[in-house]
Amino acid sequence: MPRKQIHLAAHFPGVNNTTVWSDPAAGSHIEFSSFTHFARTAERGLFDFLFLAEGLRLREQNGLIYDLDVVGRPDTFTILAALAAVTEHLGLAGTINSTFNEPYEVARQFATLDHLSGGRAAWNVVTSWDAFTGENFRRAGFLPAEQRYSRAQEFLAATRVLFDSWAGDEVVADAGSGTFLRDPDAGRFSFTSDQFDIGGRFAVPRSPQGRPVILQAGDSEEGREFAASDADAIFSRHATLEAGQAFYADVKGRLARYGRAPEDLKILPAATFVLGDTDAEAEEKAREVRYQQVSGQTAIKFAEQLWNRDLGHLDPDGPLPAEDPIVGESTVSKGRASVRMYRDPVGEANRWRAVAEAEKLSLRDVVVRMTARQTFVGSPATVAATIDEFVQADAADGFVLVPHITPGGLDEFADTVVPLLQERGSFRTGYTGTTLREHLGLALRHTEAAPS
Repeated sequence: MPRKQIHLAAHFPGVNNTTVWSDPAAGSHIEFSSFTHFARTAERGLFDFLFLAEGLRLREQNGLIYDLDVVGRPDTFTILAALAAVTEHLGLAGTINSTFNEPYEVARQFATLDHLSGGRAAWNVVTSWDAFTGENFRRAGFLPAEQRYSRAQEFLAATRVLFDSWAGDEVVADAGSGTFLRDPDAGRFSFTSDQFDIGGRFAVPRSPQGRPVILQAGDSEEGREFAASDADAIFSRHATLEAGQAFYADVKGRLARYGRAPEDLKILPAATFVLGDTDAEAEEKAREVRYQQVSGQTAIKFAEQLWNRDLGHLDPDGPLPAEDPIVGESTVSKGRASVRMYRDPVGEANRWRAVAEAEKLSLRDVVVRMTARQTFVGSPATVAATIDEFVQADAADGFVLVPHITPGGLDEFADTVVPLLQERGSFRTGYTGTTLREHLGLALRHTEAAPS
């Protein structure tokens, strides 16, 4: 039986505490040379795509910008369009919000990126309902939380109408007379829903992929169903084999209801990694990285998110707070998007206390332990074997790798782990297609295809 092929993507690290900015090897997250280095490393490693997250507002805690998100990022489309010129095969994926944008403009931008890159564009569709982010936009936080996925689905349906308004053969090029339309109705569209009532003519002809690859990140019931019905790939946060297998089986099991096959949706958990010459060396390095990521101040901020109260008076090298968390609306941050949410804050606080008591740990030690981010830690051989095990055991179709150093943090993985995956027969030895859909083994989406 042939081995499942592993899909790998590279996430340019966000501007937050996951990146060790104090490391001498850390570089700029704004200079184009950083994005170029990162993208070319991913392409050298034969990755499917590079992924950029998006932040529409600097996050705050207790009314102040904090070190979990110290500064923002340049515009996603601008970066991806520039990277299209310095790469040949690598997919270019960006997060674009469906709450604070319009279908026509987003469709035009992605169709343009797909043309410029020769069919390598991907869109991570996200939602936002909080007033905190909405303050930067005309509508503010007008959408109730329960409506965010319905708007996203209507938004995505509208963009599909726009992408499909061109059949693909309406443009005729003539050396003498220039370019003209064979079909005078090309690009005409109309779409009406609860959120949108638009009609006109779409300005960009059909792009190489027809539609960009659609990515989605959401672990809720609504997010899983949205992915099963509309996405080409879904990110997940399940880091253990058993949890990954459960998520994999659940989401793949939903596809048949929408006339889709298991191979039509790729499941790609986000994953961090720390490599060493030996497993022991990697474990020690991982511990050092975690303490670099979680300073004393950062530990306090993480604790505040759980306890939902100001803890600035505490010593991070001292004990956990004696009082229980405040349950309910956040008191330490404006807006849900600013903090991680806990479904059972009191229960989680008690788990932290149990760990602290059993192992005699300080507040900072507990935060490091309970918010650990390293998914794969070990020698290149160990990490390659573990990644392969996850994919062959149907816990994932691949991984979105997030290094802790920008921009060179992916280099060691590409140079040491990828060759070992190739030796196992689980990873490509060269690109065989030109579009991102081909890299991912996805069907071309176009007008003649069955609606999805």
